[in-house]
This record gives sequence, C-alpha cells and structure tokens, in this order.
Amino acid sequence: MPLERIVATALRIVEEEGSDALSMRTLAQRLGSGTATLYRHFDNRAALVAHVVDRMFGSVELNGDELLALGWERALRTVAHTMFDALARHSNAARLLVEQVPLGPNAMALRERCVAVLLDSGFPPRVAAYAYATVARYVLGFAVQVNGHAGAEQPDDAARTAAVFQSVDPDLFPATVTVAGVMPVPIEDEFSFGLELLIGGLAHLRDEA
Repeated sequence: MPLERIVATALRIVEEEGSDALSMRTLAQRLGSGTATLYRHFDNRAALVAHVVDRMFGSVELNGDELLALGWERALRTVAHTMFDALARHSNAARLLVEQVPLGPNAMALRERCVAVLLDSGFPPRVAAYAYATVARYVLGFAVQVNGHAGAEQPDDAARTAAVFQSVDPDLFPATVTVAGVMPVPIEDEFSFGLELLIGGLAHLRDEA
C-alpha cells in the first residue's frame, strides 16, 4: 500500500475525529487492511505521527532565496503567517506537534530556511535557534485554538462574549469596563499583535549582539 495514501488517511482521521483518535488499529480499519501492513512502514504510532506532521509542513510553501531577499523582519512575519495559515487549516492535526519536535524533511527544510535568514542578518547562532523555536511554538499555540475552517470566532459567539464584557459590574471590574469596547480581540489580530512584540524583542537582541 502506498505510503502517501496511508499518511493522507491518517491525516483525515485526525481532522475528522481529533488527534487522540489516531491509532494503528483505527488507521488499519479505515484503510481496510491489517496493522501488519502499517508496521512495514512505521515502527510505532510516534513514527506515524511524524509523517502526518511533516505532511502538514509540506503545505508551508516558502522559498529560501525569497526569504533572504525580504530581510529578517519581513521574512519572519511571512513565515509566521504562512505557518499559522497552514496549521490552522488542520487545527486538530496541529495538536500532534505537542507530542514531538518535528524532524521530517519538510519541517527540517523550513527550519533551515528561517534560521539561515536570521544568521545572515547577524543573529548569533544561539539567538537564531531560540528565535525560530519560540516563533514556531507561538504559531502552534494560536493554530490549535482556531475554531472552524475560517479561523475566526463565529459572529454570534463574538457578540455574546462582547455583551458579557460590556455588562460587567464597573465597581468590581473597572479596568475591564474601560477596554470592553475592543473585546474580545479577534484571534488573527491577537496573533499579529503578539508577533510584532516578538519581532521587536528580537530586534533589540540583535542590536545588542
């Protein structure tokens, strides 16, 4: 059985039923085969998860030369937003990243391109490594919180949440009342805001170095 079909089916299981639903037995049943077929490709579930995760990273299409030409700040924004869009499309599967550090060929290539940009821009090796790891974790944290295929909170839910903030007791929550008009913060806006804070902090570290 082709590896591509196995991994694609595993990804569908996770997207439809959640990351906890993925097991060798469940995958074999979905494929109409025995687990022995799967163990010819994967030593265990962790190896299967690694392939599923790397399939997601394969949808993050970024050219290394183009990133270098952007300069590190624009490149980092581009990488973060592109990763966020890719992982948010598979928010159930993105949870698999919590289980292990992605080391497949697609993930390694993405890490290589990003770290190369940072090194080329004057970041010391330790800071470049920490910077990529931090941005990647930041992106993952937001991606797994995305609800629905659009990534935005549904209008009715946002309206209900906003109403709660605006109706709190001003004596108990005066600060909340002051900012209630801009709450809840849309997840995309929160993501962009935090990313700019990260980039600003990295710029400071680079200047110090």
